[in-house]
Amino acid sequence: LAAMIDNHIYWGNEPALDARRIAWRRALDMNDRALRRVTVGLGGSANGFPREDGFDIPVASEVMAVFCLATDLGDLQRRLGAMVIGETRDRRVIRVADIMASGAMTALLKDALAPNLVQTLEHNPALIHGGPFANIAHGCNSVIATRTALKLGDYVVTEAGFGADLGAEKFFDIKCRVSGLRPACAVVVATVRAIKMHGGVAKDALKSENLEAVRAGFANLRRHTG
Repeated sequence: LAAMIDNHIYWGNEPALDARRIAWRRALDMNDRALRRVTVGLGGSANGFPREDGFDIPVASEVMAVFCLATDLGDLQRRLGAMVIGETRDRRVIRVADIMASGAMTALLKDALAPNLVQTLEHNPALIHGGPFANIAHGCNSVIATRTALKLGDYVVTEAGFGADLGAEKFFDIKCRVSGLRPACAVVVATVRAIKMHGGVAKDALKSENLEAVRAGFANLRRHTG
C-alpha cells in the first residue's frame, strides 16, 4: 500500500494526495528506533518525491486490525478499502479504495486469512492468527480463527491483550459486536505477586508476605471485575 501511494504521487497523483498530509506509514518487523521517522524519496526525481514518512511494526498497522475483524475475503476487501491514507490540499479524505489498492491487498492476504493450527505442550490444538495491539487497536485474535475453533471444539478459550479494562473491554465492545460472538464466561488472570505490587510493594520485595499490601492491591482487581 505504501508503495502504491508513492506511485500515485509519482505518476500524476490522480487522487490529488497532499504529500504533507499522508497518514499511512510503512510497516516492518525491525527493532530499529531510527526508522520511526524518516524521509523517503531522496536521490532525484527517479526515486519519487521527498516527503516525511515512518515505519511501524506490523501488529501496529491498521491492516492487522482490519485483518482480524474480517469475516471473509469480501469483508476483508471492504474493510481495507475503507482505510484512510491521507487528505487532499482541500482536506478531502482519501481512502485505499480511491487508489484502487484494496483488491491487490486482498489478493496478497488471501492465504494469510487461513488460521494457523499449532499444538500446545499439553498436546491441545491452538489456533494462532493475528494480533493487533490493544492500546491502539482491539487487541484480539482474528474473528475467523475464533469462529473456526467454535466449529471444531466443544469449548474455546481466547485471550484479549493487556488488562480487563483494555483488551477485554474491546473484546466485548468491538470483536463480539462485529462477529456476533456471545461468550459463556470470562476469566481474569490475577496473581498474588501482581496484587501486592498494586498494593505498593517494591518489585524486589514481592516474595515476602505482606497481607496489608494484598488487601490494598485488591482495589485494582476489584476495578477489573466490577
